[in-house]
Amino acid sequence: MSGLTSGPSRLTSGARGFPRLRGALARARFYVREFSGEAAYDRYVAHTRSHDPDAEVLSRRDFERARTDAREADPRKGFRCC
Repeated sequence: MSGLTSGPSRLTSGARGFPRLRGALARARFYVREFSGEAAYDRYVAHTRSHDPDAEVLSRRDFERARTDAREADPRKGFRCC
């Protein structure tokens, strides 16, 4: 039993890992949201509200439709060949 610890020291060493795990999960969530494009709507809303608080904000569905239409209309993006 030379390598085993018991008592409060074992609990505190495990508790120190939770903030690191939480930080790692937060970073992973950030990258997944950026890669998938989910964060684009949040940036759009923040930008619209900061420039004109009274402006009407598109719903997420309308925003995604407008974003997809813009990508499809631009041949330089390579989204569609014709």
